[in-house]
Amino acid sequence: MEYSNSMRTKPRRCGVLLHPTSLPSSHGIGCLGEELYEFIDLLASAKVRLWQILPLGPTGWGDSPYAARSSFAGNELLIDLKALAFDGYLDVEDVIIAPAFPTDRVHYGLVRTYKEPLLEQAAGAFLRDASQQERQAYERFVETNHHWLDDWALYAVLAKVYGDSRWFSVWPTDVRLRKAKALSALRTEHRAAIEVAKVIQYFFFSQWERAKSYANKRKVQIIGDIPIFVAPDSCDAWVNRHLLKMDEQGRQSAQSGVPPDAFSDTGQLWGNPVYDWPAHQSEGFAWWIKRIEQTLKMCDLIRIDHFRGFAAYWEVAEGEQNAINGTWVKAPGAELFAAVKAKLGPDLPIIAEDLGVITEDVEALRDDNHFPGMKILHFAFNLKDGNLDTTNAYLPHNAIYESVIYTGTHDNNTTRGWYEALDPATRDLVRRYLECPDEAVVWQLIRQMLLSVSKDAILPMQDWLELGSEGRMNVPSTVGSSNWSWRLGSVEIEPWRIGRLRALIEITGREG
Repeated sequence: MEYSNSMRTKPRRCGVLLHPTSLPSSHGIGCLGEELYEFIDLLASAKVRLWQILPLGPTGWGDSPYAARSSFAGNELLIDLKALAFDGYLDVEDVIIAPAFPTDRVHYGLVRTYKEPLLEQAAGAFLRDASQQERQAYERFVETNHHWLDDWALYAVLAKVYGDSRWFSVWPTDVRLRKAKALSALRTEHRAAIEVAKVIQYFFFSQWERAKSYANKRKVQIIGDIPIFVAPDSCDAWVNRHLLKMDEQGRQSAQSGVPPDAFSDTGQLWGNPVYDWPAHQSEGFAWWIKRIEQTLKMCDLIRIDHFRGFAAYWEVAEGEQNAINGTWVKAPGAELFAAVKAKLGPDLPIIAEDLGVITEDVEALRDDNHFPGMKILHFAFNLKDGNLDTTNAYLPHNAIYESVIYTGTHDNNTTRGWYEALDPATRDLVRRYLECPDEAVVWQLIRQMLLSVSKDAILPMQDWLELGSEGRMNVPSTVGSSNWSWRLGSVEIEPWRIGRLRALIEITGREG
C-alpha cells in the first residue's frame, strides 16, 4: 500500500492540561500574572504546542468550572492583582501583604474574602483615574460585549444583594421573572455597583487577551472548554428561560443526567436545566452561535463536554431523586452545527468529548462535522477471556488520526494514582503492554500516547510531574473541598523532566 506525502506529513502535536486556578501565586489561587507567563515559557521550552484549560467562567457553589454562573463572563478570581497595582489601581501594600494561603489547594472562601474587595477597590480607582485612552478601551469593551455584559453585571450585583445566586427560588418574583419595571428600578438603584462589575470583567478580558497573545507568539495554542449545559443558578438560565424547559415561574420542568450504567445503578442526576430545542431552532441557534464565537475569541480550539447530548440527551423529570426514570430525547445537533458553520466558518476547531456509551448517531454527528473524538488511556486496559482486550478503541495502537489522545483528564485520577489503584491482574496487563516495571509506568504511558497516530496527545500536568492521587483535580459526582482545588507547587520543574518530554516530542514528530 502506498501513502501520499500529505498522509506522511499530517501535523501532530503534544499538549498539557492545567487550569489557570492551579498555577502557583501568592494570593491563594492561580491567576493571569507572572506565573502564567512562566508556565507558557515552560511549555514552549519543551516544544509543547497546546495548553488545555477548563471553562473560564465565574464559579459559584461547589466551585466547579462546569457549573459556572455565566457562559460568557470571565472568572474574576483569576485577575492578577499585581498587574492592577502596577497600573495604579491598587496600592502595592494591598497585594504584597496577603493572608497565608494554603499552597497545595485553593481555599475558595478565603480567596473570595481577600480578592473581591480589592477588585472592587481597583474598579473604583479605574473609574476615577483611568486615562482617556484606557477609558476609551473600556467603553469599546462594554459596547462590543453588551449582549451579555449588561445582564451579567446586574446578575452579579443581585446575587450579592440577595445573598444567593438561586434566582429561581430566593429572588423576588418580579426580579426572578425579569419584569421590565423591576429591572429598570434595580439598574437605577445599583448603577454604581453594576459599573464596577463591568470594569472587573474588563480587567479579566484585558489580562486574558494579553496572556493568549503571549502564548500564541510562543507557538502555544489554547484549548478551551464548553460544558453542554448551563448551571441552574446561572445568569444564562435567568436571562434565557425561554430557551430552557422551565415553567412560567422560571422553575425547571426537567433536568439533565445520565442513565444507569456499570458505574452507577441509579445513573447520575446532574440537575442542570435542559434545552427547549424548538425554541433554539426558532431563533436560528443564535445563543449557541454567540457562545461558541465568544469561546473562540478567548481560545484557539474548543473541547465540548458531553458532546453526545447534541444527538440525544438523558432527560429526567423535575422532582426525581435519581436518574433511573429518565428518557432519551433527541437533539438537533446536525442542524445546530450547520448553523454555527454558516456563521463562523466551515472548519470549526472543535474536539468532541465522546466518552461513555456512544451510539451510531453520535459517531455520525462527530464524523460528519470532522470533529476529533477523545481517547483516554486509563480506559484502555480491560480483560477479555483472561487476556488484554486488544480491540479496545482506547489502546494506543487502535487510535486514529482524527482523535485527541490523553493519559487521563481532569475527571480521572492521575496516572500514578490510577495505576496504583488497579487490581493486580490489570496492573500486570499494563506492565506487559508497556514492557516496563512499576516505577516506569507513567513515562511509558506518555511515550505510547505520543507514538500513537492521534493528531493531538495531551497529558495532565500532574502526569508530567508523576504525582499520585494527591494531585487529582476532580472526582465526578462528588462535592468537596478537594475538587477543583489542586495547585502546582512551582512552575520551575526539574530540567530533566523538560528535557525528557521535549525529547519524546521530537522523536515522535509532535513538534507541530
